[in-house]
Amino acid sequence: MSVNTVSTTRITVLPHPDLCPEGLAFEARRGRKLVDELLAQGIAIEHACEKVCACSTCHVHLRVGADAVTPADDDEEDQLGSAWGLDAQSRLSCCVRVGEVELVVELPRHTRNHAREA
Repeated sequence: MSVNTVSTTRITVLPHPDLCPEGLAFEARRGRKLVDELLAQGIAIEHACEKVCACSTCHVHLRVGADAVTPADDDEEDQLGSAWGLDAQSRLSCCVRVGEVELVVELPRHTRNHAREA
């Protein structure tokens, strides 16, 4: 008998007044995009380009664990240039793959998405 186990990593989302008022901690599947795991938990993070690194609406701050994820490539760096509230821990959640190290994520207060869907 084969047991199918899924490897997971702890993700903690800091409180955000609109998207996650009380914060959230959950187990995310390794190898998946951070944006997909946030959406699966009911956090309505914007993703105007359908998660292909063509906008900056899924911008997050990786407050813990940033050093353990693959560094941003040139395309992501270009898109991050238009993100609101950019800092040294800024990443696009569509470009971050959940790995083995726990992540603490802060969602920015604002986004530059001018065509937000309800």
